[in-house]
Amino acid sequence: MNNSFAAALLVLACTISSFSGSPKAQAHNIKNDVFWNTKDGQPIYSQGGGIFRFKDPQSGIEKYYWYGVRYEEAESYRNNPAFTQPRASFKSVTCYSSTDLVNWTFENDVLTNEELLKHGGKTWVGRLGVAYVKELKKYALFVQHGNQVLLAVSNTPAGEFTWHQQISMKDMIGTTNTGDQTVFTDEDNGKSYLVYSYGSGRNKIYVSEIGVKDGMVNLLDCTKVFQGESREGNCLFKYKGRYYMCASNIYGWDASFAYYLVADDIRGPYTPANDMQVMAGCADDYAHVSQTGFFVTVKGNKKETVVYCGDRWADFAGNGLGYNQWCPLSFNGAAPYFNSLNSWNLDAATGEWTVAPDNNYAKNGSFEADRKAIPSHVKPVQTDLLGWTTTVIEGNKISLDSLSSPVLNHTNSDSERRFVTGEKSLNIGDKISFRRKVSQAIASSPFVPLEDGVYTLTARIRNSSGFAKLEMYAESKGKTYKLAIKEENTAWKTIELKGIAVKGGKVEIGFTAEGAANAFCYVDDVSLQVVQSGRTKGDVQLKLRSEQTPPTLLAIQTK
Repeated sequence: MNNSFAAALLVLACTISSFSGSPKAQAHNIKNDVFWNTKDGQPIYSQGGGIFRFKDPQSGIEKYYWYGVRYEEAESYRNNPAFTQPRASFKSVTCYSSTDLVNWTFENDVLTNEELLKHGGKTWVGRLGVAYVKELKKYALFVQHGNQVLLAVSNTPAGEFTWHQQISMKDMIGTTNTGDQTVFTDEDNGKSYLVYSYGSGRNKIYVSEIGVKDGMVNLLDCTKVFQGESREGNCLFKYKGRYYMCASNIYGWDASFAYYLVADDIRGPYTPANDMQVMAGCADDYAHVSQTGFFVTVKGNKKETVVYCGDRWADFAGNGLGYNQWCPLSFNGAAPYFNSLNSWNLDAATGEWTVAPDNNYAKNGSFEADRKAIPSHVKPVQTDLLGWTTTVIEGNKISLDSLSSPVLNHTNSDSERRFVTGEKSLNIGDKISFRRKVSQAIASSPFVPLEDGVYTLTARIRNSSGFAKLEMYAESKGKTYKLAIKEENTAWKTIELKGIAVKGGKVEIGFTAEGAANAFCYVDDVSLQVVQSGRTKGDVQLKLRSEQTPPTLLAIQTK
């Protein structure tokens, strides 16, 4: 990616006016797929943590406090995302504060490597959360530390946390360590819990209440709430009185489906029993190329919104830009729905959210959800790229037969990653002459409309000679728009197809190719954005439907 393009993306807090019925309300932009900054322009480094509401000790104002790990390699990758980092070196636990979940202020490095080195050598530090322990009037930080769980305490939410004690989980679950863990605070009763998985294999999930034992912060109990397939990224949220236990697959640093179970009590039983469900809406791009990290429930004066806060371990997986991918959830009855959005607006005061005008509607457009060569024999076994359909008209069939099947993605070199995003791109080619179409169907979801209007389709390509036909296209309501690629491009080039009239809430985008043996076209950074809404009379307001009504499309109200 060139420097000017990267600089243009480094924007997080862009304030817009919205919700005409509430003149004091303001929505703020949350933009994924970029690195985030504080409101004064400093980089945000926060991975594997959580957000909690505490009162500012000085002002008495309730704020969101965001805790997470700053790894040395996160700085290196942000400065040069063309190189995937080989290790994770702990630097500090950072703390940021905000009143609107968008404009963040750096508070402090609340737990430093220097503090930990007083008690031993370097080791793994990560997956953490903070709880207020009222009996001791202390803020307690729970974090994985080596093969045990470290507890550190502070008198204030953004003060320096000092070593309190290190606990082994062996007596509770049989391993000294947790697999993954987060802290959840139930705001209805003020109690906090550690949510964690079994330390070996991660095929069990537990909940333990946080409290005081023998004058020390500790875990009071242990309840197993799940046993089945291995799961990590264990975290929990509460919505309308019900508890949602969530997790991801054990794919290392890579992205995965977001899974969930539901219960009426935090200790269960969770249903369906020991059978975690894939959250609807997350399958086309593995939860916007992320792992489950934690959730924030925004209880506004008009609406309650749950925000999925996914970890994208891009520094160690090389799977794109930005470490924090936040998307709003919707609900079809009790079932959560993942809205995979590149750009959206949140009003923390009202709890309302809308899709931003610059949202990219293409899913898995940088092809980073697929971490291995596709087709893949190993977990996850798959023959198609996520979100995309490959249609072979002529040439070798796509199959798990590695001797004959074409590989559908290309591994970008470090030098290529200066111009395109991440380690992977689309590969259109074959060992024999071929005709092929790679397509993606984009349509309104039950919660996010694809508005009628004029759109622009953008991509980056690098291709050889040897094509009788090579086109990027879009089709909506029976009309097809095409852009012919007529020459060889030895360097990555940006192409644009403008003036696409999308109608009826549906459009198909993609690429068609007719090539000779060993001809290739690599494609990356596909984007579909609206240029002009088809509803141009007056202000258009997206009115999010009530979560209690049957699943219908969002109502569009035109003044």
